[in-house]
Amino acid sequence: MSPPRHHPGTSLLTRPSLLFRVRESNDAVSWEEFHRLYRRLIYGRARRAGLSHADAEDVAQDVFKCVAETIREFDVNPERGSFRGWLMKLTRWRIADKFNSRKGFPPAVAAAPDVAGFETLIETVCAENADQDEWDREWKQHLLAAATESLARQVNPLHYQVFELYVLHDWPLLRVTRELRVSPASVYVISHRLKKRLKVEVERLQKQLG
Repeated sequence: MSPPRHHPGTSLLTRPSLLFRVRESNDAVSWEEFHRLYRRLIYGRARRAGLSHADAEDVAQDVFKCVAETIREFDVNPERGSFRGWLMKLTRWRIADKFNSRKGFPPAVAAAPDVAGFETLIETVCAENADQDEWDREWKQHLLAAATESLARQVNPLHYQVFELYVLHDWPLLRVTRELRVSPASVYVISHRLKKRLKVEVERLQKQLG
């Protein structure tokens, strides 16, 4: 079934920053959109950390509860960092809390002073940097997926099918033309146009989602 098309007025492209709207109002529609866009990222991180489905769901709910309680105080500035960086910290803390509540972390080993303590500090910093890099990779994948879903809701269903098969799934040109009964020229034109639109969608979502 082809994805439904939304009225242009409901598009993320035509609305103020989602973070601003969530922070400044009790708009249920904004919160629903916010939850849809971020839940997969948080849940996926919790599952990859080794939590069960139920525990990962708990982590996601705990993170959203914390966001709801504190987002009005969040102010995007260079010193505080990006919203996604703040969200990563909240997610890490909730995952750690979940493991601790299940006694999933081994007891901390007291490090000897001097060299041992310094080496422990270095390992901790490196682990945090690696975690940040992994979160950024996951964020980019998440952002692309969200932008692609948004694009699917905005464009002609047949055009999106062409784009999905030829660009996203890398089908051979002749197979696409045969399956969808469109000309090679149409495949090229549609794919080129939707690539540009997807890039714009990613950039605008980046601004909206922090």
